Amino acid sequence: MKLFGTDGIRGRVNIFPMTPEIVLKTGMAIAETLKNSNLHNMVLIGKDTRLSGYLLESSLTAGLCSLGMNVALVGPMPTPAVAFLTRSLRLDAGIVISASHNPFQDNGIKIFSSEGLKLSDDKEREIEDLVFDKDFPSKRPINSKIGKAFRIDDAIGRYIEYVKSTIPRGFSLEGIRAVVDTANGSAYKVTPTLLKELGTNVISINDNPDGTNINDHCGSTHMDCIKKAVIKSGADIGIAHDGDADRTLFVDEKGRIIDGDIVLSIWANELKAQGRLKGDAIVATVMTNSGIEEYLRAGGIKLIRSKVGDRYVVDEMIKGNYNLGGEQSGHIIFFDYNTTGDGPITALQVLYLMKKSNKPLSELAAGIELYPQVLINVAVTKSVDIEQVPDIMKEIKRGHNTLNNKGRILIRPSGTEPKIRVMVESYEFEKARSIAEKIANSIEKSMG
Repeated sequence: MKLFGTDGIRGRVNIFPMTPEIVLKTGMAIAETLKNSNLHNMVLIGKDTRLSGYLLESSLTAGLCSLGMNVALVGPMPTPAVAFLTRSLRLDAGIVISASHNPFQDNGIKIFSSEGLKLSDDKEREIEDLVFDKDFPSKRPINSKIGKAFRIDDAIGRYIEYVKSTIPRGFSLEGIRAVVDTANGSAYKVTPTLLKELGTNVISINDNPDGTNINDHCGSTHMDCIKKAVIKSGADIGIAHDGDADRTLFVDEKGRIIDGDIVLSIWANELKAQGRLKGDAIVATVMTNSGIEEYLRAGGIKLIRSKVGDRYVVDEMIKGNYNLGGEQSGHIIFFDYNTTGDGPITALQVLYLMKKSNKPLSELAAGIELYPQVLINVAVTKSVDIEQVPDIMKEIKRGHNTLNNKGRILIRPSGTEPKIRVMVESYEFEKARSIAEKIANSIEKSMG
């Protein structure tokens, strides 16, 4: 597809496809696909804190309203909050204007159905076909049939109260000292407020967005910042979101990073102990560390793997009726509570488990041994099928021979950036590093 990647539409603002003209027509196309949905004839739009959010919000709103769809605006709001509010308010769809963990120069559009689920490939293709149809729209509503836009002022409060409802009423987090890094993104008010209201001693950092500092050496893609803050302040835990707060990574009281794989393992065991883990299985991706699979297997829990991308994790969860899934990058889907990765819910659930068990995060994560894993992102300028490049395939084959069935190699194009991601896993770090670097160098020479 020309517009959609693995997580909606994304790109550099004012360069195709993230131009106001394309976004305007995307709004029209979304309205056209929803015209027979028979709900409220209304779409909710949220955004993160990027400067370009104003431009794209206006373009998207104009496109939707021009074809008769009403628009509810909520301003800066976490992606999972948009999914929740779309379901809660029984709207036709929810849209997030965000490029997630990308730098501020980029932006994107994520679309949720009325059920709070990301759109299928077929639905995205339907929207895309309309965007590039020169004859669309052939007919437009006029007079009182055009749509209108208004703001929902209490959206943040609605979402915070819902997140709080995912733990027992009256439960207090008093006594926990937490550093919260919201990456100058959409959760800069939500997560600190949520945790303070539950009694947490919150040290909030990177919570002053100016339109250009989102994800700028902070948040879940730059963990050194929160590691230093946790050690310096003597906090019990560090909580780091990405720009749209559908991810959360953690730092324990010792400064060790706790990624999504480990969080999934901790909660898989907890839910199984409670008899609440559906199918005695969780869904994760092909990126999930093999050490996690072994750890879960020892506890009688099966790991189902999906393609990379939380939408694909959700697809597998729905297919198998599972209620826990996620990604190494910090997308954790508690399907009992929300339909997408939810950073604030993930943060609250981990703090709740720490307080309930009276254990530090390091102890909750003890016993989970990860295989050494090396990930290298290679920037590329050419869109080439690597299987058709002999030099790259030879290097990959050498890597497999070196591993001798005692590790994994995964090569995949990013669905959100012009990069090829190289992942090598081995019992030996140096072996994994050497293989990954050789493959990355080969890709750079052929495609850089």
